[in-house]
Amino acid sequence: MAVTAAMVKELRQATDAPMMDCKKALTECDGDFDKASEWLRERGVAKSAKKADRVAAEGSIGLKISPDFKRATLVEVNSETDFVAQNDGFKDLVSKTVAQAFETDAETTEALRETELEGKAFSAYFDETVAKIGEKIEVRRIAALSGNENVAVNGYVHSNTRIGVIVAIECDSAKTAEAMVPVAKQVAMHASAMKPTTLSYKDFDPDFVAAETAGRIEAIKTENEERARMKKPLLNVPSYISMCQLTDDVLAQAEADIKAALKEQGKPEQIWDKIVPGQLARFIDDNTTLDKEQALLDQKYVLDDKLSVAEAVAAAGKAAGGTAEISAFIRLEVGEGLEKKVDDFAAEVAAQMA
Repeated sequence: MAVTAAMVKELRQATDAPMMDCKKALTECDGDFDKASEWLRERGVAKSAKKADRVAAEGSIGLKISPDFKRATLVEVNSETDFVAQNDGFKDLVSKTVAQAFETDAETTEALRETELEGKAFSAYFDETVAKIGEKIEVRRIAALSGNENVAVNGYVHSNTRIGVIVAIECDSAKTAEAMVPVAKQVAMHASAMKPTTLSYKDFDPDFVAAETAGRIEAIKTENEERARMKKPLLNVPSYISMCQLTDDVLAQAEADIKAALKEQGKPEQIWDKIVPGQLARFIDDNTTLDKEQALLDQKYVLDDKLSVAEAVAAAGKAAGGTAEISAFIRLEVGEGLEKKVDDFAAEVAAQMA
């Protein structure tokens, strides 16, 4: 029997199951409405779809890394409650989901659902498992990095399974890349804790930097008013917050200002070359606070705060007899950007009693 759009629409309205699942159910059941409804219920599709209005903002990050450290995949699988996220069944679902994404190179959640696992659609396996667990669960994001023989790819998932990071380090040779495998994991651990939002200051949007500059300057001025009232030392109010603002003209002017100050202080000109570089470096340090907070390469490395992350990786590459630099990273944190619904239990009970 031919399955029409009207039949699919009717079944969808009755079960709240996804359109493609309704079409498949009707096809499998030769257009029989009741059998198709039962087919969906048996596979948990209708049941899980009924939860569609709930917010899944808890969950876990799954990580899969290839044995040769050339590929890595992250997935974020969301649940409604942290209690379910600690369930062994949920943990197994996350593990199988990230393995499936890794093996099939699925780049989107939609593509992942269409892949095949053990002779059936992965969507069927996923929805059946969700039905058994008993609350809304969904794959929210998939991310992956890969590289050639000169690239080391590694990752880290924090112990709470809510934060996952993968890092790719590009090297001069396969030998150096092999040495950088543990370094890539250390950088991933750093990124887990320090929350960088981008790889380099070069990635910042100019409008974002401008808005941040104005906001930070006003915040420091406000804090300085309180410090003055408390008779505490005042904080330096920077003119800039990112290296992307420090043009050649800005740096030239800063150097000129430093020399003018040295002259006013009566410092002999023959020693300026020993003083200016340090003060110029301090100027740059004071005026790149955004980079050190949000750009991975410019952050102080947690394992050696005398170095930036970029400097630490370069030093590790040199120690291995080659060169190394981070080419990419991805950081996922469960629920970021989602607004979790807070239920009013008393109001819900009252509504049901009305």
